[in-house]
Amino acid sequence: MTTVLVTGGAGFIGANLVHHLLAHSPAPLIVVDKMTYAANPRTLDSWNGDRRVTFVQADIGDANAMAELFAAHRPGAIYNLAAETHVDRSIDSPEPFIRTNIVGTSVLLDVARRHWMTLETSERAAFRFLHISTDEVYGSLGASGLFSETTSYAPNSPYSASKAGADHLVRAYFHTYGLPTLVTNCSNNYGPFQHPEKLIPLFITNALQDQPLPLYGDGLQARDWLYVDDHADAISTVLDRGERGAVYNVAAGSERTNRAVTEAILRDVGRPWTLVRQVEDRLAHDRRYAMDGSRLRALGWQPQVSFDDGIARTVDWYRTHEDWWTSLRGDDWAAYYQDQYGRRLAHSVEA
Repeated sequence: MTTVLVTGGAGFIGANLVHHLLAHSPAPLIVVDKMTYAANPRTLDSWNGDRRVTFVQADIGDANAMAELFAAHRPGAIYNLAAETHVDRSIDSPEPFIRTNIVGTSVLLDVARRHWMTLETSERAAFRFLHISTDEVYGSLGASGLFSETTSYAPNSPYSASKAGADHLVRAYFHTYGLPTLVTNCSNNYGPFQHPEKLIPLFITNALQDQPLPLYGDGLQARDWLYVDDHADAISTVLDRGERGAVYNVAAGSERTNRAVTEAILRDVGRPWTLVRQVEDRLAHDRRYAMDGSRLRALGWQPQVSFDDGIARTVDWYRTHEDWWTSLRGDDWAAYYQDQYGRRLAHSVEA
């Protein structure tokens, strides 16, 4: 039975993918995570005791650690979700994003390539390396239209630039070495296990504590919102059925402005709009993302969770898992939150 490696498995999307794979496959899982601030040890408890899961704390940029891991477990499939992901943090300090997202992916690719070359012919044919990326690599979209898999890259933040660089490396390893890679570019995810620095969990947890919700600019930046369970199903579909070397956009077709998202959260939490504060917009804040997901849908995938249902599920999860997210809002997070939003909130106008 093929062993599956999930990097970044203690993070938001990675943790939900692990739960999805455990529910739908008997395959043993190797879950790797560096355990930065964005990974919560309590997340590991959610699959603790399942004999199919082996957890390894390691950095994908550590070539020796990755070589030892591949030699010990000999995975037949890889989901690469290990990444620094928060745009605001990338603006403040780009270097960790370059180190993990580009250098780390490069190391992982090369270790995977060397491992792949040692496999028997049938195992080499079945091997897959799936790299999970973002719609932000395409840049900012106008008021109409959709990004496709052939849209030229135009990243506008250090985060999206680092993900674009990683995507190009994955493509290069397919075309240069024949490593059977795939890339998915997903729209904005939300759901359980997401760090409260991101918009939806930040606004939910702040609202639950009757704290201000810092809404960037006019709040009319538009995103396609994808419930994380649907994303997990999408990427497992791509790994199982996708064409080697191909790129697949993962789009829910559920476009909402940040203002509309905020309204939905306040409705489900049961708090008034007066909690919202319009604050100075983020640097280089892309106005709109939306993607054509027809290539993936041709593989048989369809999103199952509507936006309204997904928000209701997410609010309920954060309401009933306060012990999970309060552990992430400690002194370091509080200092970051104050630095990012405190000065803006102090000069904000009530929306």
